[in-house]
Amino acid sequence: MYKKDGILCRTLCLVYGLKRGQTYYIIFLGICKILPVPAGGKTIWRHKKMKVLVINCGSSSLKYQLIDMDGEKVLCKGLCERIGMESSMITHEANGHKATTPAIFPTHTEAFAEVVKKMTTGEGKCINDVSEIDAIGHRVVHGGEKFKASCLITDDVINTIRELSPLAPLHNPAGILGIEAARKVFGNIPMVAVFDTAFHSTMPPKAYMYAIPYEYYEKYGVRRYGFHGTSHRYVSGRMAELLGEMPHRLITCHLGNGSSLAAIKDGKVVDTSMGFTPLDGIIMGTRCGSIDPSIVSYIANLENLHERGMNRLLNNESGLLGVSGVSSDFRDVLEAAENGNERAQLAADMLEYQLVKLIGSYAAALGGVDAILFTGGIGENAMGLREQVMHDLAYLGVTADLAANNSRGEEVRISGADSKVEVWVVPTNEEIMIARDTAELIK
Repeated sequence: MYKKDGILCRTLCLVYGLKRGQTYYIIFLGICKILPVPAGGKTIWRHKKMKVLVINCGSSSLKYQLIDMDGEKVLCKGLCERIGMESSMITHEANGHKATTPAIFPTHTEAFAEVVKKMTTGEGKCINDVSEIDAIGHRVVHGGEKFKASCLITDDVINTIRELSPLAPLHNPAGILGIEAARKVFGNIPMVAVFDTAFHSTMPPKAYMYAIPYEYYEKYGVRRYGFHGTSHRYVSGRMAELLGEMPHRLITCHLGNGSSLAAIKDGKVVDTSMGFTPLDGIIMGTRCGSIDPSIVSYIANLENLHERGMNRLLNNESGLLGVSGVSSDFRDVLEAAENGNERAQLAADMLEYQLVKLIGSYAAALGGVDAILFTGGIGENAMGLREQVMHDLAYLGVTADLAANNSRGEEVRISGADSKVEVWVVPTNEEIMIARDTAELIK
């Protein structure tokens, strides 16, 4: 097997049935255009007879999907809510049946036990026993500089994730809760941690360092990390499949309640908009994005707010909600703007302006741009926003296909035939990315 490009080798083995340990000679004469793409137009990563449970844990929630890796079929999915509170509930969907039922979840352990019950009994049954689950993949938000790729979970890995908790105090402890609860319920089933920050680990120091005394980087790890990495990795990889090769200069725009952009050169991130925390970058649903740091102390002094109060203001009361006074949901903001609400219109204008400005700066950092990609709840559905962005990027040679852009949640090229930059909408699928990493690591 040709060993120089491990990704290519692994892809060919999985997709076209080449066997490991055998010698193959690959002639690089446009092989990606010669070999047929599997049925359906998407690369299907096949791991025979392997089922992976994908987990995304919050402090009071547990989101899950069970995926059969032979064809990447979702067998079931669901959400446990209000863990540790009154009125807990679980929503479970399988076999065309979806139901929400009340439950009692003092901890995540009881939530996992209920997930097992839903998967193995009743109308939502999709497996006979948990022994059919081959592995569990956990989303972990912050890997710091310790984890630059997904890894098998060991006691040492859990301890390191715990040590990184000060960098993500709301997220990493919740991830640990999920891992430890899964161990109690599922026993020795192998588990994998997939880190939101890992894909951004290729950024050079000139992009991730802040211009503060260097000692704070050395002592406390203060630097840009970036987030939404699993989404950016999935959609950039899907873009490479659609075009037959990875674009030399790609800008991915993950736009949702939380939003981030990534500048990607030859498949590697060179810059991203979120920073030390997911608060940095463009305006979001309730997060302020990039602001003058002096604003923090200025408002804190005037309003007599301490650290917790300022964190709440910047993370939960700002963004689209804070500017519009209407909602953190972009759909509600647009509706209010259409009805003449000036502050809602201002919030929508700020998002579009900041998006265009950041794409322009990333085009400069990349030395140009070959493709731009929209994903996430807003990116996949906000047709008007995408149209305006393409209009304002005309100076880059972008033209729009308005008919193609008239779509929601579909994988489609929305730039015109004469556009110098390809613009696409690619729905994200972080769960599949986590499942693939998990299956690959435990093989």
